Order: sequence, then C-alpha cells, then structure tokens
Amino acid sequence: MLKRIGRHPLVLSAIGSLLAGYLKLVYYTNRFTTEPVTIHEDTDKDLPVIVAMWHGQHFMVPFARPPHWPAKVMISKSADGEINAIAARKLGMGLIRASGGRTAHQIKKRGGMRGFIEAVRALKDGYSIAMTADVPKGPARHSGVGIVQLAKHSGRPILPVAVATSRSIELNSWDKASVNLPFGRGGIVGGDLIWVPSDMDDEGLEAYRQKVEDGLNTATRRVYELVGRPNG
Repeated sequence: MLKRIGRHPLVLSAIGSLLAGYLKLVYYTNRFTTEPVTIHEDTDKDLPVIVAMWHGQHFMVPFARPPHWPAKVMISKSADGEINAIAARKLGMGLIRASGGRTAHQIKKRGGMRGFIEAVRALKDGYSIAMTADVPKGPARHSGVGIVQLAKHSGRPILPVAVATSRSIELNSWDKASVNLPFGRGGIVGGDLIWVPSDMDDEGLEAYRQKVEDGLNTATRRVYELVGRPNG
C-alpha cells in the first residue's frame, strides 16, 4: 500500500515541486562561478548543442543553461524519473521521456529508440538536449555510445558540463550521486565542443565516446577544484 501511495501522481507531483523549489534555494544561496566565463557567448553560434552530464550530478544542470537557450532534457519513465521530470519542467526545461540501455531489450523497454528519434527532431527544431552520458546502472562515469550516435545523426556538437557545490551529501549509490546543499560556493564548468562526423564508423565512434568521457571527467575534476573539493 505504501508503495502504491508513493507512486500516486499527486504524491509524485508534490515531491517534484518540492525538489524544484529546493534546487532553486541551492542555486540562489550559493555563489556560483562559471568557467570559461564566456562559455555561453562562445557557444551561442553553435546552438543547439547536446549537453552531456554524469548521472548523480544532473540536479543542478538546468541552472547551467542561460534563459535564451531553449532546451529539453531526457529523463527515464521510472517513478524517480517522474519526480525529476516534474522538477525539470518547473525549472523551464522541456521533456523527452526515455533512457538508454546496454542491450537491445533494455533500450526497447526504456523507450530509448523513440527517445533518440524525438531528440534528433528536437535538435533540428532548435532545442538543445541535456542528457546523461553514462547508462543506468553503471559503471559510473563511463560514457555510453548513445550520446555520440545522437551527435553523429543530428550533426550537433556535444558540450560536456559539470556542476558542483562546496557543500553536499555524497550518496553511496552506483552513480556517486551528490545532494547539493545551500549556503556555499558553486561551480559550473563546460568543456570543449565535440563534433562527431556523420560518416564515422563504429571504431571511430568509440574514439569519440572516449572523448566525451574524458571531457566530462576533466570538467568534473575542475568544477570540484573551483569549489574547494579537489577529490570530488
């Protein structure tokens, strides 16, 4: 019964709304530094982009987007995903309800192919797409090839992004999730754009998958340095 109550739409909506309000509190009570300082201006000419992030660091990513970037975020259709989707919508993000997988069965079950097609269409319509590069559930901070395939077929570049705060609770979960806390310092770091050629073969895609992984890890190390946590 408790499980059913926890999945009731009204309960999920209430939790999602609370999450959005809490994330706004975190953002407005932390002193954020963006690096590079001109990242938004430099990226404007290459919009739309595919914003790559790691699982567990995704909560604050909506605040890394300037208001003039129309964007949609890819979120799973799970109960946890529903809460995140409600919060993302309240933070001004459009939604694509799907997630990837490591097998054809997982991709089909999670709506991965439909989500991929929807993401390509959204990019063509001028929306940037925010999505996690790693695939549930693990290994953490290991990029899948799906985000690279999206860049190849859409012709749009991948922008690695990491966001962190000086105060957070680190969870013992597969994705090394961080619960960001208010009243501290925050950092937003963007990496170099990664363009994937449309004629790239599977061997070449693996090299670009590694570039995405390296770009996100570099951005993650740097953002933790910015907030005074070099071991993040």
